This record gives sequence, C-alpha cells and structure tokens, in this order.
Amino acid sequence: MDLRHVPAARDRGWYLALMAPNVKGPNYAWLDPSRLYCHPQGLQDCVADLLQPFRGDAIDLVAGIDAMGFILGAAAAAVLQKGFLAIRKAGHLCVETLAQPYTDYSGRQKLMEIRTDVVAPGLRVLLVDQWVETGGTMRAAIELVERLGG
Repeated sequence: MDLRHVPAARDRGWYLALMAPNVKGPNYAWLDPSRLYCHPQGLQDCVADLLQPFRGDAIDLVAGIDAMGFILGAAAAAVLQKGFLAIRKAGHLCVETLAQPYTDYSGRQKLMEIRTDVVAPGLRVLLVDQWVETGGTMRAAIELVERLGG
C-alpha cells in the first residue's frame, strides 16, 4: 500500500493493511507495524481506535512499555494531552527506579523498571504496549505502577 494514499472509505481497521507481512518464518507470529506508524492518517486512525474504549475514563498519565509501546503510548498521550512515562527494561534509566521481575515471551527472566518520582498514590495510568504475547511485560508494568500507588 502506498504510504501517501488514504482510502476514500476508511472503515474501522483499514490501516491494518499497512502492516508488513512476516518474512522471518514460522517462529514469528506477528506482523511488523512500523509501516503503519509511517502513515500519518493510518497512525491517527489506529490511535483513535485504540483509545475508543477509554473515552470518558479519567486518565492522568500514559505509560508505554519498552520499547515498541513507546510509539503508541506517546501518540496516545499526545492525543489525550497527557504526559508520557517510559517503563523500561532494566539498566536503561539513570534515575532512581523500582524494579519488577518478569518472564518474557521466550521464557527468559528479566527485570522491568520504572522511575520512582512520577507515579503518586491515586494517579490513574493508562498502560500501552504494542502487543501482549504472554502478558509478562504487562503484568510487570501493572505491578510497578501499583507498587507506587497508581
């Protein structure tokens, strides 16, 4: 699909056709959304659709999970006019952090970190990731936000 082309009829989810097919073989069960992110209208419509279930919810902050959750999370934060917090894999933040162990999609044990000076008790945080394979990174992010009172 031409990255400059916007269909006249933009049915819900039209932008999914922008995702590049899997070329890495049967061990990879995902499509690459980076081409979708390059399409201005596709990205806008995708974020609008992703946020639809949360319209009317009180959201104070949007957090994206390392690393691809940063793209959709930052875009969602901009649309909602909220701040954005990056929840990182261990070792990438140079500030005081709180860590949470998790098991990734490959079964490896890892650590997720959050800075400790942003989330305060009662803060309502919308967590965003590109996809959730096993739930390990999302569970770790939820635990980190909740440990800080969010």
